[in-house]
Amino acid sequence: MQVSGSSAWRALRGYIGLSLAWLAVLGATLLFSRRPSGQPIEILPPPTPLPTATSTPTATPSPVRVDVAGAVRQPGVYALPAGSIVADAIAAAGGPADDADLDRINKAVTLQDGMQVYVPHMAQPDERPVINLPPATPATLTAGGAVQPRTLININTATAEELETLPGIGPAMAQRIIEGRPYGSIEEIMRVKGIGQATFDKLRDYITVR
Repeated sequence: MQVSGSSAWRALRGYIGLSLAWLAVLGATLLFSRRPSGQPIEILPPPTPLPTATSTPTATPSPVRVDVAGAVRQPGVYALPAGSIVADAIAAAGGPADDADLDRINKAVTLQDGMQVYVPHMAQPDERPVINLPPATPATLTAGGAVQPRTLININTATAEELETLPGIGPAMAQRIIEGRPYGSIEEIMRVKGIGQATFDKLRDYITVR
């Protein structure tokens, strides 16, 4: 009987041990299954760069055309870069002549398209305008830089002194203009000896016969 009871106890103990082992496996399985799963790794594409602002191309300023006359070595019409000044116009015309009166010119004035730069001779009167704005601008810029209203000169009634204020007109030419009166139109001034088309083109915006 003792042998039989001992065997039964051993069998029971083995059954209990096996049951505990299964419970341990079952508990471990449940614990593992309840663990939160890790977040999946998401691979994102690189951010799209923002478009950069492109600068608007600026237009290149047009050159200015300037008539350089008077006491310069090569009078004529010259195209100069925008922003040029009177000194640049004189240099483009070969520089001042030997009898140029540069003290009466503001060489720092900025040029405008259609402007005339007249370099006076030493013997010319001080009141002569030396820098003429384009015809569309009803004013004359004097040597000192002051703006004065432009008055058309009537070639039928003007005095010799008034005629000498015109571009390219000296005392001798003024006298010939007076002797050629009357004129029915400003174009008739080209009857005067020494006044051709080129000189008339310089005078047309400054004279009248009214």
